[in-house]
Amino acid sequence: MLNIVPVEDIEKSIYLIRGQKVMLDGDLADLYGVETKVLKQAVRRNINRFPSDFMFKLTYQEVRNSRSQFVTSTSSGWGGHRYPPMAFTEQGVAMLSSVLRSKRAVQVNIEIMRAFVRLREMLASHKDLKHKLLALEKYDEQFKVVFDAIRALMSEEKKPKRRIGFEVREPRAKYGKRKK
Repeated sequence: MLNIVPVEDIEKSIYLIRGQKVMLDGDLADLYGVETKVLKQAVRRNINRFPSDFMFKLTYQEVRNSRSQFVTSTSSGWGGHRYPPMAFTEQGVAMLSSVLRSKRAVQVNIEIMRAFVRLREMLASHKDLKHKLLALEKYDEQFKVVFDAIRALMSEEKKPKRRIGFEVREPRAKYGKRKK
């Protein structure tokens, strides 16, 4: 089956807000092929399906602070919209498939869930790598003396060079004695 939404588009639409990976209503509406107001209306009609850990509304300050990250329009305080953007967590996005019942919505939701899983896997592999690097740093500290000795042996000894040319002396003072 051909992906109806490029994975890159989905991954670019996942943001970190309030310490959670979320997708915004406008991005989801674009992916689902509906207007943002239609998506918001469906959510409001089924608000009991979206507790605060599934969906939350951004504050004015959050929109203002992160405008460069995800909001392009500046015509009003809410990024060009009348109402604050809704942010959906992974569970909230999954719940949207039960609210938006179109065939496209179901297919897009499957791809979004796969994107969230890939993101989790990438983060887990980065944590493993971080732990391995920390272990190597501790190991490296134990052998710091050895590494320093090897570096010292590898560096060239600096030998004093013979001066080329002639030495300039101060003129003799009266009575044949030099100034000291």
